[in-house]
Amino acid sequence: MAATLTHIGATGEANMVDVGDKSETTRTAIAEGTVAMRPETLALILSGNAKKGDVLGTARIAGIMAAKRTHELIPLCHPLLLTKVSVEIEPDEALPGLRITALARVTGKTGVEMEALTAASVACLTIYDMAKAADRGMVISGIRLVEKTGGKSGDYKAGA
Repeated sequence: MAATLTHIGATGEANMVDVGDKSETTRTAIAEGTVAMRPETLALILSGNAKKGDVLGTARIAGIMAAKRTHELIPLCHPLLLTKVSVEIEPDEALPGLRITALARVTGKTGVEMEALTAASVACLTIYDMAKAADRGMVISGIRLVEKTGGKSGDYKAGA
């Protein structure tokens, strides 16, 4: 069976998918991303002494807020009544930098992959914004869907 693009109509026009006949199920998505930086920048962020304030706390809140507004940012996304959004930020000395993991959950008729990806992306961007005075060479990368559960298309796990 060939894959199809669900947001493209029969004549090629963009459209919003009709989810009216879908069943409501609990759907969860987890996305991740990284921000690589100089070791000194990571130490500055972890010390809590960055010039703009609490980098990790601000990035966490920004990611959560972004997930809630995904339908305003990504054309054709359905507005969702999210039941859970979390953003975890962990230092990774091997990068060096920070690993961001975002989880989004809903009980509804459509998935939350875009909400999780948006949360991870905006958290990464916020880290960059808050620490750019110390390190403009930071690199945001690895934004991807790690896992999703629920819905008609079934479960997905990256690398499986």
